[in-house]
Amino acid sequence: MQRNQEEGGLSPSERSSPSPHLVFEEHIMAEDRLRMTLEDYSSSSVPLYFTSIARPKVQAANISYPHSLIQLIQGNLFHGLPSEDPYAHLAAYIKICNTVKIAGVPEDVVRLNLFSFSLAGEAKRWLHSFKGNSLRTCDEVVEKFLKKYFPESKTAEAKVEISSFLQHLDESLSEALDRFQGLLRKTPTHGFSEPVQLNILIDGLRPQPKQLLDASAIRKIKLKTPE
Repeated sequence: MQRNQEEGGLSPSERSSPSPHLVFEEHIMAEDRLRMTLEDYSSSSVPLYFTSIARPKVQAANISYPHSLIQLIQGNLFHGLPSEDPYAHLAAYIKICNTVKIAGVPEDVVRLNLFSFSLAGEAKRWLHSFKGNSLRTCDEVVEKFLKKYFPESKTAEAKVEISSFLQHLDESLSEALDRFQGLLRKTPTHGFSEPVQLNILIDGLRPQPKQLLDASAIRKIKLKTPE
């Protein structure tokens, strides 16, 4: 009892505990450190990533693309206009990318890394609208690209155009065939089987060309097999 009085009259447990006033001050200071003010929200921050397409890991230590390849790709720009064909753009883009082979770098990685160079205007802004580093595969980019620029509604319109095909009055048989095949190429997801395609084409021909086909087949053309 005497020793406690000499040490200020506090027990060991009382001497080790901070004062309530000190605890309160530390709590306020911690809250201030965590509290976000309006000024904090208004200050600009540096983004973690500057591109939507992630850089894939490859075996090659360094990747260097020929400048001539970039020029070829930029000669086939897609702007996102209604008159542009996204499938034709992808076909041309892949064909260009296939002209280069880099050791340790898969084809899909080349296509993924260079895809942004093939876009311009609204299409380029669309690509940059995705979260940074969120697009990690070429298939993912192609899927989102087609969903944006060739949605299901556009596919439905194209299917109607194909199924209602008619030969023009001033159109030869070969010209009608080329135009019909162009409609099919424009919409690879049309879903029409080859026999259905042939029936649509034959039914859409004018009487005279259809008679010529029957004559060339010796009998009615529709009695032939698709092959």
